Amino acid sequence: MAEPATIDNASGATGGLNSFFASMGQYGRFRDLLLPIFVLAVVVVMVLPMPTWLIDIALAMSITISILILMTVMFIEKPLELSAFPTILLLSTALRLALNIASTRLILTYGHTGTDAAGHVIEAFGGFVMGGNFVIGIIVFTILIIINFMVITKGSGRIAEVAARFSLDAMPGKQMAIDADLSSGLIDENEARLRRKELEQESGFYGAMDGAAKFVRGDAVASILIAVINIVGGISIGVVQNDLALKEAAHNYTNLTVGDGLVSQIPALIVSIAAGLMVAKAGTTGAMDQAVSRQLSQYPKALGLASGTLLVMAILPGIPFIPFALMAAMTGGAAYYTPRIRARENAERVAQEVTAAQKPAPAEAPISSTLAMDMLRLELGYGLLNLATQGESGNRLTDQIKGLRRQLAQEFGFVLPSVRIQDDLQLAPNAYRLRVKEIVAGTGDLRPNMLLCMDPKGQAISLPGERTKEPTFGLPAMWIDKRYREEAHFKAYTVVDPQTVITTHLTEIVKDHMSELLSYTEVQKLLDEMDKSAQKLVADTIPGLISLMGVQRILQNLLGERVSIRDLPTILEGIAEASAQTKNLTMITEHVRMRLARQICDQQTGPSGLLPMVPLSPEWEQAFLESLVGGGEEKQLAMPPSQLQQFIARLTQVFEEQAKAGEAPVLLTSPTIRPYVRSIIERLRPSLVVMSQSEIHPKARIKTVGQI
Repeated sequence: MAEPATIDNASGATGGLNSFFASMGQYGRFRDLLLPIFVLAVVVVMVLPMPTWLIDIALAMSITISILILMTVMFIEKPLELSAFPTILLLSTALRLALNIASTRLILTYGHTGTDAAGHVIEAFGGFVMGGNFVIGIIVFTILIIINFMVITKGSGRIAEVAARFSLDAMPGKQMAIDADLSSGLIDENEARLRRKELEQESGFYGAMDGAAKFVRGDAVASILIAVINIVGGISIGVVQNDLALKEAAHNYTNLTVGDGLVSQIPALIVSIAAGLMVAKAGTTGAMDQAVSRQLSQYPKALGLASGTLLVMAILPGIPFIPFALMAAMTGGAAYYTPRIRARENAERVAQEVTAAQKPAPAEAPISSTLAMDMLRLELGYGLLNLATQGESGNRLTDQIKGLRRQLAQEFGFVLPSVRIQDDLQLAPNAYRLRVKEIVAGTGDLRPNMLLCMDPKGQAISLPGERTKEPTFGLPAMWIDKRYREEAHFKAYTVVDPQTVITTHLTEIVKDHMSELLSYTEVQKLLDEMDKSAQKLVADTIPGLISLMGVQRILQNLLGERVSIRDLPTILEGIAEASAQTKNLTMITEHVRMRLARQICDQQTGPSGLLPMVPLSPEWEQAFLESLVGGGEEKQLAMPPSQLQQFIARLTQVFEEQAKAGEAPVLLTSPTIRPYVRSIIERLRPSLVVMSQSEIHPKARIKTVGQI
């Protein structure tokens, strides 16, 4: 299948001559060998003799390549589209010099046999230009060399030299401009990288063009020397070795030399013009024919004055009328029609602008839109933006967040609000920040092309890398290279990629703030999506027994302690039962927890099938009961600070000992004091589960591992 016809400036060496050969061999198996074979062929031509028919083909190919180069230069939009031009210039020069050597060998060897000794192409050029007079041929050949050497090559070389110098001097300023645009957010990292790459190519191109101009100048000097050698050496060989008359020898060798010189100098002149156009094009945009015609026809008055001048010259005595009158008519016609064409183009442009202006302007966003708040937002430094969209399927950050939404819905019955992901140039390149309702809830620093390695046992990691802290739990960790993944797995280390680090951190942040994220609208949506069989229960409970706001508060209380609200029918039944006895939302929540006893016990049961617990001692139970003040539903905890500190110290000691033993028990209290004990513990150890005795399901298998 053919490859797409696109050009990558970074691979400009495939342009020009190599593109010509590649287009002939793109379906072949040895496409990459074409250019090396061409270079080897040029070297072989310099050493081995060639037959005249092969010389004719090679000279025709040289002329074809030079014309192809000139036409390509005419139509490119900017010089970097042909960044391999210096290479093409060297190869074409080498080809011409190799053909000069091959033709010189034939001229000096067989020149005495006639003017076709070096092939029919050289004979035709020599006979056509000389017209039977070798003096004319020498003069024309000399003029071509002077034009090429003194005018075109010298001028284009000077332009290339100045362009290279200015390009190098301006590079620091251009790089600073790119960095400024990147910092201000006008461009992204990919655009900045492309601009820097183009800037490097531009400076390298003009530097190479400065040196490549020397190829053509050297080619012109070599042509002069080769011509002198051919004429002097040929006449000497013809007279001395081949017994030719001096006039015949001069005719033969001069004809052959001038023909050979013209065949080599005409392609050289064409390539020199192409080089001059290439370096002179730096200040123009678009194809060269369009730029020249657009700029020359920009001033109709100039065309009109030129037409009048030519017309006056046409009617002067002794001046040929037809040529100058024809040019006057052409320039006059251009002066007449150009303003009208421009006026029509301007009218069309104005009409388009008016049409665009008549379109209703987009309504200005109301100021209230600025009050909109993202429930969850993930802000990434520009170095981490690729994590959101790149990676294997299922491993992209966006895919992992989708999986997190499904996991939370299944585990807690909680629908995670949409997470807005955006870049923040004020962050460090590899940093990220998590916000809950516009408030920072967590931060971290990643290495996008590395893996985070942790030891479950808490020991030092014996792999090379960068030591760090795991951002979610603050555990010791290390960033390692991806090639150490298998070795890390062999050593039983936990290895995660940067996307998983962010997702894990987001998961814990969401679990800590589920009660805040459960909005009034979400609660209504959850109730509306319940089965039809449960809608009668919803209608009997809300708003007759409790308001929707009250249901929201109870669900928030449950999520605040990471109790799943997926079993909404059971929760509503518990609310309906308790609402008949009390309107205190805390008491209703406790009754609902009792109805969810089997679910809560199952959630805290360990792999062994046992529910580990640490009960509160009777002394502390009594102490909490005696610290409750107020009557009825207005009870409050009023424990002395010293006694409270003693309780916290004992609690911390017991649960740290259990953590070292590999246990994660729950704290067991009586139903009356459970809410008050939880209110103390949630500030100290928010992940600690506090259960009441009425929440222990009869079929739960329990295990007491300590006591407070």
